[in-house]
Amino acid sequence: MVEIKLKKGKEKAVLQRHPWVFSGALEKIIGTPENGDVVKVCSANNEFLAYGYYNDQSRVAVRLLEWDENQQIDMAWYEQKINKAIESRAHLLNNKDTNAYRLIFSEADFLPGLIVDKYADFLSVQILSTGIEKAKSTIIDVLVKALQPKGIFDRSDATARTHEGITAENGLLWGEAPAAFIAVKENGITYHINIAEGQKSGFYCDQRDNRLLLAEYTNGKNVLDCFSYSGGFSLNAFKKGAKQVTSVDSSALAIETLKQNIELNKFDAKNHIAIQADVNKQLRTFNEEGKKFDIVVLDPPKYAPSRSALDRAARAYKDLNRRGLMLLESGGLLATFSCSGAVDIETFKQIIAWAALDAGKEVQVIKQFSQPEDHPVRLSFPEGEYLKGLLVRVL
Repeated sequence: MVEIKLKKGKEKAVLQRHPWVFSGALEKIIGTPENGDVVKVCSANNEFLAYGYYNDQSRVAVRLLEWDENQQIDMAWYEQKINKAIESRAHLLNNKDTNAYRLIFSEADFLPGLIVDKYADFLSVQILSTGIEKAKSTIIDVLVKALQPKGIFDRSDATARTHEGITAENGLLWGEAPAAFIAVKENGITYHINIAEGQKSGFYCDQRDNRLLLAEYTNGKNVLDCFSYSGGFSLNAFKKGAKQVTSVDSSALAIETLKQNIELNKFDAKNHIAIQADVNKQLRTFNEEGKKFDIVVLDPPKYAPSRSALDRAARAYKDLNRRGLMLLESGGLLATFSCSGAVDIETFKQIIAWAALDAGKEVQVIKQFSQPEDHPVRLSFPEGEYLKGLLVRVL
């Protein structure tokens, strides 16, 4: 096996079980590894530290898998890791009101670069590292054996693959291809989702708990759901008795899917306004029209894919939230989110404070949102905590 020797002093993070070794920490490579190969990582004193996937195309040169030198990264190892991830979510899988979950969450489940989402009887897979790409056939065999799905679909079209030097993939990996729209349940609400062409892996199951929490405030209220996608916050609001819901998204497919979901759940379409538009432009239009809402939901895409984009992202988040706050009067609620891992919760609070100041609003934070338990965070890998949100009341 190829051996990677680290520079003196660079072993600390590995000993603390952080799963990333950056290229600048490498002192010497003994052998000629191919990208995606499993390599042995050693300290400057030649002491074993861990096994991991090597990639000379990535800033993260080694993605660590295993800290026990006696373990072999083989079929049995993958089977053990995958089954443990599934078993840890067993109580969720037995929930009859929900059948859309994340089964494997990359580094959090010791499988860096592997995302597996379960949508009813189908699995949607994202492979984001060269190591997982090399082990793909083994992983598919283990998933089939463990879960007997109808089909496994590859949604490895994320930009993260370009950083690993691998091309995007989208297509059937095993079994039956999912229909254009399949039905899933979340919190007792039925959704039509599009696995092949929908955003991310087809659905945003990371907002499951937050949709339920926010819905408790929506009875009799006029709700604006921005970046609504297939309608998670909109549908939960209707279920809890919202008077009217306005949903805004730039995607035609998202708006079409949302309209289907309104009908599917037998909510009154007369009380729903669906707008296909750029959210920032639409917020500006609402403000010019003097439009007001009781609750505004802002759930934008990732504005800060890395720390280098943080300043630009902070300005974008501030401007977005300023526009949202302008549509609220005293007592109104803003539910605002960031899915950028580079933006921590304290930074996000500061951004919302600046937005409130610019909007001329005094606000209180009354609830803090986070990602659900099927998106766990290893304490040795705090970067896995990416989703955060605030429920803010205008005074």
